[in-house]
Amino acid sequence: MAAVPALMPVLAEMLLAVAGMALLLFGVFRGDRATRLIAWLTVAVFGAAFLAVVGPASAPGAALEGLFVVDRFAVFMKTLVLIGAALTLIMSLGYIRRENMERFEFPVLMLFATLGMLMMISANDLIALYMGLELQSLALYVVAAFRRDSLRSTEAGLKYFVLGALASGMLLYGCSLVYGFTGTTRFEVLADLFGPGGAGVSTGVVVGMVFIAAGLAFKVSAVPFHMWTPDVYEGAPTPVAAFFSVAPKIAAVALLLRVMAQPFGDLVAQWQQIVVFISIASMLLGSFAALAQTNIKRLMAYSSIGHIGFALLGLAAGTTEGVRGVILYMAIYLAMNVGCWGCILAMRRQERMVEGIDDLAGLARTNPLMALAMGIFMFSMAGIPPLAGFFAKLYVFLAVIEAGMYTLAVIGVLSSVVAAVYYLRIVKIMYFDEEGDPFDSPVGGELTFIMAGSGLFVLLFFVYPTPLVRGAQAAAAALFP
Repeated sequence: MAAVPALMPVLAEMLLAVAGMALLLFGVFRGDRATRLIAWLTVAVFGAAFLAVVGPASAPGAALEGLFVVDRFAVFMKTLVLIGAALTLIMSLGYIRRENMERFEFPVLMLFATLGMLMMISANDLIALYMGLELQSLALYVVAAFRRDSLRSTEAGLKYFVLGALASGMLLYGCSLVYGFTGTTRFEVLADLFGPGGAGVSTGVVVGMVFIAAGLAFKVSAVPFHMWTPDVYEGAPTPVAAFFSVAPKIAAVALLLRVMAQPFGDLVAQWQQIVVFISIASMLLGSFAALAQTNIKRLMAYSSIGHIGFALLGLAAGTTEGVRGVILYMAIYLAMNVGCWGCILAMRRQERMVEGIDDLAGLARTNPLMALAMGIFMFSMAGIPPLAGFFAKLYVFLAVIEAGMYTLAVIGVLSSVVAAVYYLRIVKIMYFDEEGDPFDSPVGGELTFIMAGSGLFVLLFFVYPTPLVRGAQAAAAALFP
């Protein structure tokens, strides 16, 4: 009986693993006709895992010989990942039915990818980190190419696989360098080695840390490791692109925060310049490259690159307030992105998906509620007050200014102004351009509920932001004991 409490921190992960194998067997026997049932059961499993994360598995502690750790940071970020995974899976149900993609493996693969994300967030060792990352990546490679009869989807999956394998190799090489020069892969031991009373840091460790940062930068699609993002977002099935932009990105940002703040926390002088560079480059490229886009999915890809640049401003500050800003940014980013992708999934005309930005022309007259929701998300992503996106940027900018990095703050504000151009252009197209053929209706109950819920959160966040801000503060404090 003593083994049960020892495994309590891993309760949510064990639940996902067992449920994934059970649903896989259920699908094998029932076939593709059970896809919708398996999808809803997967959502139920995500809900059970959520309750486990905030309930019995939320007590701070470690498991699996210290390879797995639970703290306030892990709990907060896991809840975001589970919410994002559940919402994007619900949004995909109508799409996979209409596009003849009803394969029972689809929700099961998303479940295993989510399991990998939870393992990443709680990793307390470089090898545990890599195992969680690869479990997530292998499932994502498959879902990116899930439409086997589509050349674009197959190309997206292949690009993601090849570049993802390269990034994994860089990450593993960095881990091996750190192990070779320190003799350990444990986060707390590394933190002691690099701390004030430790042995100091060698050039080999710094090189290894750079390779690890490069591998993680690929996973968050930060410049200069962003090249896969626009092609994969455009080529992958739309709900898969929505999933990519939400749950895996939040998990990868959480992993980047933990790695930089805990084992390499005392080496801030070495990694800060790397984070500053990728933050500036991501903001600038995400802002300027999106200006020329005509495909809404490619625009969202460059938008996500830009948002990662803004979020990493907080990490560049290297303070608790900065990390709090990043955590809060990702929580608000989740709501904005899920709602926006819900609108994109509703862009259907004559029983087929349309992806052109110009297809939104005159939407305010043909579907005013959808145009209102899309307008709210666009204004929020641009950072217009008093919407939630304004507060997301405000907290990271304040952290950067408090750290005395004024140039970085100015570049961030200017990038935000440039990015506002393409967000507001979509609003202009919806409200002022000549209307085209209306989109198919009805939109669907699931999409309507998600768009409405996300829109209300983004619109009314300023009324009572305290719980989210306090949760982000507690999560950030857990990384800086």
